[in-house]
Parts: sequence; structure tokens; C-alpha cells
Amino acid sequence: MQIVKGIYQLSGDLMGLTYVDNSDGYGDANSYIIDLGERLIMFDCGSGLTWGQIENNMKKWDLDINKLTHCLLTHPHYDHAGAAHILSERGIKIVAHEKTADAVSTGDFRCCGYLYHQEFKPVKTDIILRDNETITIDNLEIKVLHMPGHTDACTLYLFEWNGEKFGVSGDIIGTLLAGDFGWNGSIDFNKPMYIESLKRFALIDMDIMLPGHGMVYFHKPRKRIEQVLNSALMQWR
Repeated sequence: MQIVKGIYQLSGDLMGLTYVDNSDGYGDANSYIIDLGERLIMFDCGSGLTWGQIENNMKKWDLDINKLTHCLLTHPHYDHAGAAHILSERGIKIVAHEKTADAVSTGDFRCCGYLYHQEFKPVKTDIILRDNETITIDNLEIKVLHMPGHTDACTLYLFEWNGEKFGVSGDIIGTLLAGDFGWNGSIDFNKPMYIESLKRFALIDMDIMLPGHGMVYFHKPRKRIEQVLNSALMQWR
């Protein structure tokens, strides 16, 4: 579905955009595409089980798969990055923070394939990012912020589009549909790190936040982040 002109959500079984058998709504994460004209870039790519559905959704919006050149991963969990090997095999560049890059290169327990009773197929990262770095694709500048907690690799991507500030947040916070925090069963889940990341996140103003699951936040997402920080401070200290 089109979120704003030129930005689309292509997957997410919690929102009914993709479907995974025997899933509770978290078998496939949200993935997003930005249409830059001559090329498309993607944020997260789903589990891989639904890649055919994602391609069909692209066709509905006249998004040419042959224009897709980069996929930026928010973290290495299977529901967000399981399809990365499919994209890589097609020559699409995988872009990720160094912690995510390390995890997906092995497909180990940090990728949580076991949670979905699936094998995470390792994939090489073509462009490795670091905290506070800015990557430019065409004329789009994307700020990279490392936000560990849900996993040691969680990454926030910030950019401006048509005068509005966007954040692709992955599972840094939960959605109003299901709790405040990303799943706490990760091998590398860390409450003290999570609190520090939420403190940092709560200082960032955005107009629109694109989360890893559930609904897009179109109105003052910072307030939602502050709610989650408050919950963490109350529950985890």
C-alpha cells in the first residue's frame, strides 16, 4: 500500500499485506520501498516465505523489481531479513549495520530461524554501516543510528522525503497493537542497553515512523517513543 507519494509498504502479516501459515501475525515483518525514479530501495525484506507475495504487491503499484538496487536491514531476525539471500542472488545490494552484517553472514541463533522452524540462509552484506554514519543513495541521505536492546544489532534509519522527516524503526519499539517493546526472547536481548537506546530515540523528532510490525505512525511518533521509554523505566529498573 502507498503510505505517501513514492513510499510503499509491501509486507507485514499483522497488517494483512502478506500471509504466513500458522502465524500469529509476526511471521513476516513490514517491508518498505522508496521509489527514487530510476531505482527503488527497500527497508527489510520479510521472511522469504512471502517473497512471491511481495513481488505481487509491487506489481499492484507498478514498482519494477528490476529497479530494486539496495535493501537496508534493520536487524537480523528471520521475519525481517530471511529473504535477503533471495535479493542478493539477484544482484541487489544488502546494506546493514556491522552487527547485523555479522549475524546474517552466519545465520546463527541471532537470526532466530528456530523461532519460525526455518533455516536462515546466510548472506553477505555488500555495504556495512556504522553508528552515526550517513549513506547517500542517489540524492537521498539516510542517517544510521545504532539502537541495541531488542537485539544487539537494531538500527534506526532517518531521512527526509518531500519535506517530512521519516524514521524506519524496525523493532526498536512495539506498536499499539502489541505491547511496548520488541520481543524479549532474542539471544542478545539486553534491558540496560534497551533503556539507553530508548533515551536516545526519545530525543528524535519525526513526522512519520515506519515500524517493523503493525501500523505506521502518522501523528507525533515521538510521543509513542516517550511512552515506551516510560514503560521501560517503570518495569526494568
